[in-house]
Amino acid sequence: MRNQSTDEHVSNRKRRFLLALLAGFSTSGCATSPEPRPSAFSQTAPLPQSAVAGNETKPPNVSQTQPPQLSSTIRTIAYNEGLVSAAPQPVFVQDAEEAEGGKPSDSEAIYKTAQPEVVRPPNSNSVSATGTQQPAQYFVSVAMAGHPKLRAARQRVAAATNVAPQVSALPDPMFNNTFWPIQNQALQTAGGRVGHQFGLSQGVPWPEKLRTKAAIANREVQMAQAEVDRIEREITEAVRLAYYEVWFATRAIAIIQETRELVDDLTQVAEARYKSGGSQQDVLRAQLEADRLDDQIVTLRKQKEQAQADLAALVQQPVSLIPEASEELGLTNVPEQLDGLLVLAEQCSPELRAIAWEIQRDRQKQKLACLQKYPDLQVGLNYAIISDDSNAISPVANGHDNISFTVGTTLPIWREKINAGIREAAHRTSSSTERLEAERDAIQGKLRRLMAQADALVQQQDIYKDRIIPRTEDTLTLSIADYRGKRTDFFTLIETYRDLLMFETQMARFEATLAGTVAQIERTVGCPAQ
Repeated sequence: MRNQSTDEHVSNRKRRFLLALLAGFSTSGCATSPEPRPSAFSQTAPLPQSAVAGNETKPPNVSQTQPPQLSSTIRTIAYNEGLVSAAPQPVFVQDAEEAEGGKPSDSEAIYKTAQPEVVRPPNSNSVSATGTQQPAQYFVSVAMAGHPKLRAARQRVAAATNVAPQVSALPDPMFNNTFWPIQNQALQTAGGRVGHQFGLSQGVPWPEKLRTKAAIANREVQMAQAEVDRIEREITEAVRLAYYEVWFATRAIAIIQETRELVDDLTQVAEARYKSGGSQQDVLRAQLEADRLDDQIVTLRKQKEQAQADLAALVQQPVSLIPEASEELGLTNVPEQLDGLLVLAEQCSPELRAIAWEIQRDRQKQKLACLQKYPDLQVGLNYAIISDDSNAISPVANGHDNISFTVGTTLPIWREKINAGIREAAHRTSSSTERLEAERDAIQGKLRRLMAQADALVQQQDIYKDRIIPRTEDTLTLSIADYRGKRTDFFTLIETYRDLLMFETQMARFEATLAGTVAQIERTVGCPAQ
């Protein structure tokens, strides 16, 4: 891991180049040369700093079934702003027998753990006024508190938590009343005719079926919570990528404005040289270069507005209320160990956790399909009112009302239907297991690509900082001396300035792209690499 410093030394070098150029012309004997004004670089704010990682090391193969313990060699991905919510607990596919909870206490525990934590934005419900600077985490917090897609996902979790009490409860009892509207046709007993016959029955499913249904519902809660985590990561990534585009446009505009002030000073020098017998082409070339920089600033401002519009849509705020990006990106470290990230992905990835819970749910459904072989019970109580009037047949009949009990059971004799349900559930479980492997492979492949991209960006930053930019600065110094000694033309001098501008802008692009790559890595992993 290595710290990078790209703030003051760039402006200082530019300032030295300009002073050298102006000093050269001020001492060249040109009486008509105007007094050069101080360069605006002396008052320019320092550039943002960043630190990037070294090269990636090749990791060993990661287990496809059970992830190993987290290695101590994992480098952290640290931001000045942290992630919104804490990393979820690792979840893996367990044996179906371990997930049979259906008791009310289990359901309540799952409900408590499944409740989403609403993250409130700092200070107020709206974004601060334009002109202030805010880090990326500020916008992430605002998006987490108010994004409708996230609110909808949290409502689905709340809805899913209310399924278990429904499926684990007994079915509603049934009450019936049998009566005979024509009394002479009513059921005849020795004590008289039956006036009304009341019945109360209750279905009692096989007990294990209710517990299994509750376990299935609880797995649905966990799947819904994993979906909330996935959406949180998705929104976090989108907010950060939009923020980094705003930051890059802002940074590029600042670089070009600094160069624009240098070109203005060079224009004055060219005008002074023209008055002393130099070429007017130098003046026109300097003016053309200033116009070109103005055009670039217009393009970058439009790019910045578009990025701010994307950011405003994510945080559900008007574009006019979007503050400026902070001068510092906040990126301090990037991951170096791919194997450590693969381990974290196994534990934290919302996609993997959702499929893991889906496998457990499908195993419970397979168990429920097997339980259909067992009958359900039916118990009932009947009460018949016997009339004691002249309809009594026997003079010794007491005319007491009749009470009876009934017990019934279903007859699961259609075995082919039951076996078909078992096979269906087994195939669904196999399908979920294969999807887990496919998703794991996809995540590993994506992490490898992102790590390769991050490593390439780090190497490019090193090349630009240690070789390209210093050599361009040296070339610019020589061009200034040659132009002062009339050994080169103004065109060569401007081209060298243009190259330096391009390289510095490219350095800002590298930094923004690297930060975006790290954001994608965290999105793929599912939690910070700590």
